[in-house]
Amino acid sequence: MNIRRIVVLILLLNVILTGSLFAAEIWVAPKGSDTNTGTREQPLATLAMAIRKARELRRLNDPSIKSGIHIKVAAGLYRLDEPLFIRPEDSGTADSPTIIEGEGIGKTVLSGGIKVSGWRKVNYAIPGLPAEAKGNVWVADGPIIGDEPLQFRQLWVNDEKAVRTRDTEAPLMNRILSWDHKTQTCVIPWSASADTAHLKGLEMFIHQWWAIAILRVKAVKVMGDSASLSFYQPESRIQSEHPWPAPWISKKKGNSAFYLSNAISFLNKPGEWFHDRKANKIYYISRKGEDLQTATVTVPQLETLVKMQGSIDATVSYFSFKNISFEHSSWLHPSKEGLVPHQAGMYMVDAYKLKTPGTPDKKGLENQAWVGRPKAAVEVAYASHITFDGCGFEHMASTGLDFQRSTHHDVVKGSLFKDIGGTAVLDGVYSDEAQEVHLPYNPTDKREICTNDTITNNLITDATNEDWGCVGIGAGYVKGISITHNEVCEVNYSGISMGWGWTKTINAMSDNRIIANKIHHYARNMYDVAAIYTLSAQPGSVISNNYVDSIYKAPYAHDPQHWFYLYTDEGSSYITIKNNWCPADKFLKNANGPGNVWENNGPQVDAAVKQSAGIERPYQYLFQYRHVNRGNWPINHKTE
Repeated sequence: MNIRRIVVLILLLNVILTGSLFAAEIWVAPKGSDTNTGTREQPLATLAMAIRKARELRRLNDPSIKSGIHIKVAAGLYRLDEPLFIRPEDSGTADSPTIIEGEGIGKTVLSGGIKVSGWRKVNYAIPGLPAEAKGNVWVADGPIIGDEPLQFRQLWVNDEKAVRTRDTEAPLMNRILSWDHKTQTCVIPWSASADTAHLKGLEMFIHQWWAIAILRVKAVKVMGDSASLSFYQPESRIQSEHPWPAPWISKKKGNSAFYLSNAISFLNKPGEWFHDRKANKIYYISRKGEDLQTATVTVPQLETLVKMQGSIDATVSYFSFKNISFEHSSWLHPSKEGLVPHQAGMYMVDAYKLKTPGTPDKKGLENQAWVGRPKAAVEVAYASHITFDGCGFEHMASTGLDFQRSTHHDVVKGSLFKDIGGTAVLDGVYSDEAQEVHLPYNPTDKREICTNDTITNNLITDATNEDWGCVGIGAGYVKGISITHNEVCEVNYSGISMGWGWTKTINAMSDNRIIANKIHHYARNMYDVAAIYTLSAQPGSVISNNYVDSIYKAPYAHDPQHWFYLYTDEGSSYITIKNNWCPADKFLKNANGPGNVWENNGPQVDAAVKQSAGIERPYQYLFQYRHVNRGNWPINHKTE
């Protein structure tokens, strides 16, 4: 008997004795019950109960888990009332991992959303509604959670995001007239006939170089054909005190662009919605072909769908999600405290300009800032050997997947990130709220550093669609990260950003790799931007064999030429940048430190680099989800 037959007989014997190549199986189905046993014939109803059963098997060291635990989740929609919390007690081992497996992107869905039903055409007067909208508006009661109306900032109709009411039609925006930093007020154009009686909840979205801001409007003072806006704290102070990025005033290039949102008086276009929180009514004007009585309308309830967290000495390990879709997440920070990001979506909790410039690390530094980290639909911290394979991350208000700190040897592969409000994938510490952003991060306990994580063969498209200053893939202080063979397109700012701190001082970062990615159709709305962007010292790091093309011509750039294919920014040091194909040698090396090597980048690079970059053949099923430049936006070229 040859060795192959022996192996087959052993495998068959294992199946007979255990019922599966995975000794322990737990089944979940939409029509299951959590009082069931969790077998194929009697599946559970929730993933939370399946994880609990798996935890008990591990606690009792049940013999069935010797080869692992396989939680099989049938196709269907599983609505979550609370985040799934995965703990160190849920950990597997190299020989006995825990795998949660569904049936594919969009088939097995964990949703943090709530369905809104009971839609009917409005047949009564709505105070503040524009005349042109009358007869076209649908209404439904907003969800109640506990005794309070649910607060939300997103709404999807048949999983297509609707537009929260705004005064201008995208991509058109108006321009501010002035900004008074002392009084923390802004003057904007204003029509004498504009409604001022129904502005409670009004917000201002403002474009500022490489970042945006969302400010809650406290009061509107009409002054003929203009109006002065004041704002709530803390965003009012931060917006007016911080210098970078700040509202821009320029006679030559135009002042900062803005739009106003979240008022009933703006509800006048198909696809727009407004939530009257006092009456708890949702108003919507349907798009062509939509019937609200049969459509699936979803609003998000949960900010985080899955929270995987251990501790520095007790990590979560050897835990995988395969073929699971995560959908419909919320993010309420802008509604509660406004939003004034510093860069890459990290929002400022405090910031101001220094009267006397200089810090111990940077003598010429003129600003100080402390930042917070946006919520993510899936959050991972103090975890190792975690895998997301063939998963979907869609319809999210903020970050999709976030490896926050102390993650090691984790893998994200073959996954779709689409319709993401912020950054698709984040990895690594940026700055703790207690540490100023320009101070280098280098913890004494190196286990705190995200190390040897891999992000490969993923499609990232239509990300950053709410916070335009976020990125496709963002890596902070990381060590040994591998970002390879991803495709990033349809983002408003940079494609891949790696590094933090603006410092050439040696820090936690080293030996990072950004290789063979395809980045195109990026920077749709922002500038001071690149397909691949770096900050700070990163010894041993390599950026090579990437394919970069088609950067959008941002409509509100104050410096229309300040866009790049590759950009090593402040403090970038000890990085090798070579063999990257792009249409021209439009690069920026700004205030770099020592040790960078630039070699053979530009249109002369072998065409084979273009052909081999991006998603590899086994994962090209993701291409079905890619749609590029539907609005036929103009593309930048160096010759212009």
